[in-house]
Amino acid sequence: MTFERVKTARGRKLSSTLWLQRQLNDPYVQAARRDGYRSRAAYKLLHIDERFEFLKPGLRVVDLGAAPGGWTQVVVDKLQPDEHDRNIVAIDILEMEPMGGVQVLQGDIEDEAAVAALHEAIGGPVDVVLSDMAVATTGHASTDHLRTMTLAESAFAFACEVLAPDGVFVTKLFQGADEPALFKALQGRFTKVRRFKPKSSRADSVELFHVATGFKGPE
Repeated sequence: MTFERVKTARGRKLSSTLWLQRQLNDPYVQAARRDGYRSRAAYKLLHIDERFEFLKPGLRVVDLGAAPGGWTQVVVDKLQPDEHDRNIVAIDILEMEPMGGVQVLQGDIEDEAAVAALHEAIGGPVDVVLSDMAVATTGHASTDHLRTMTLAESAFAFACEVLAPDGVFVTKLFQGADEPALFKALQGRFTKVRRFKPKSSRADSVELFHVATGFKGPE
């Protein structure tokens, strides 16, 4: 792969230039363009499912923090829904372009109205809840960790409301002091919980995924 260097433009911060340079030279960014995925994040879910094999045709899936839709595309590829299926629901606080076979909602998972809309769209128990939600990073590791943990905890609470017995929950979080507490809480509600960092996660990233399988059902 040829390395591309970005020239520092007038008015652009050095940090922005370095980010652009990393994007241009990221093999998963290039692969996403080649394969038609909306984001490089698609490969993270592909690698998670490659390891744990839980996405199968006929399942009902909710994708939290879905925009721009990379994970949702993977779900569609794996489940192969027809245009009349209502088995895949995607939601994000940001607007997301429509996708065939998917109910796309806009809202905040921490807002009661958005959660109510999700329940209505789902219409019953689901088999898989995915969360790739993360806050805009501040550069302050402890703050970013805590804010992302809050989203992961909200996703966990929602998953416990909608998952069918033996369901699967996958959530992104940032490594830090509060991560073990969530891991332990998941162990109380699922038969198996594992930490996993996909090979498509950047080496310098503190992101981590909890993969919880075998939901035990309502408490």
